[in-house]
Amino acid sequence: MSAANVGLWLYENGGGLHIQNAIVNALKQRDINCITGLNLRDAHARDGHIHCNNILMEELDLFLSYNAGQQTQYQLYLYEAISQSIPTINNFNAFALSEDKFKTSHLLNNHGIITPEYRLCHKNDTDGLKKAIKDWGGKLVYKPTDGWGGAGIVKIEGEQALDMLLPFLSRTDLRYFYLERFIDYDNTDFRIDIVDGQYIGCYGRKAPKDDWKTNITSGGSIFVREPTDELINLAKKAALVTGLEIAGVDLIYDREKERYVVLEVNGIPAFATPEQEKLGLNFNHKKIDAIVNLIDRTVCKSNAKVA
Repeated sequence: MSAANVGLWLYENGGGLHIQNAIVNALKQRDINCITGLNLRDAHARDGHIHCNNILMEELDLFLSYNAGQQTQYQLYLYEAISQSIPTINNFNAFALSEDKFKTSHLLNNHGIITPEYRLCHKNDTDGLKKAIKDWGGKLVYKPTDGWGGAGIVKIEGEQALDMLLPFLSRTDLRYFYLERFIDYDNTDFRIDIVDGQYIGCYGRKAPKDDWKTNITSGGSIFVREPTDELINLAKKAALVTGLEIAGVDLIYDREKERYVVLEVNGIPAFATPEQEKLGLNFNHKKIDAIVNLIDRTVCKSNAKVA
């Protein structure tokens, strides 16, 4: 009988199934059994237990949720409940924080990590919106606090454009607006992967022609990029501050203020796809090893407390 049972929910597209198999096989060598496919969409709760595919989630020694955004509120609700009984990776509190752009930026700034200048405005605070665009030289970016992949992000240039947008915004059910100063940059970024405080790898993303968003879902392309020690240390600090065991830290260079800023901290940074590996992104093995070590140590620590 295995010493521990770990539940997994990993994405399967883009080489994800191969990644999952590698994690399962590596953990098996450490006498840790993996139960895969635990999508909380299929789960239900009753009588003090959460059941998913005939598995009692609270009886697991750890649950690793690693599937990109668009999880429903139901899935996240159960994820949080599970985290109150067993270790989760990423731990739910850090994951929930990383899903909120305002709270992430606010926390990073409180710890001396520079992000784009931001403001959170009540939906009826039109004066605050207009002041922000004036203070930031006529350009700002509106972002949903809980969006991903660049969805819903809008660049607003000039007060006239803002005036045209305000009637639409007033009819939405949003309670507040998260705004960032638009940063003059070269339309490329750094994505730096950190696992358990360890630097894993880096790549760059480039926005498509006539656009400024680097997200792959927005048409951005990936290229090999080497980070400096300064950027690696900055990414490590951002991951530590947010509490994420697994983090993808996005950084860009502000040409106006001549400094790097942390744009976002992602709680589900993708592995390199087979196509990207052919381009030279060769960090998957290192990332798998780091995650396996993290799971092993977390399970042993948790079981030691119970004993």
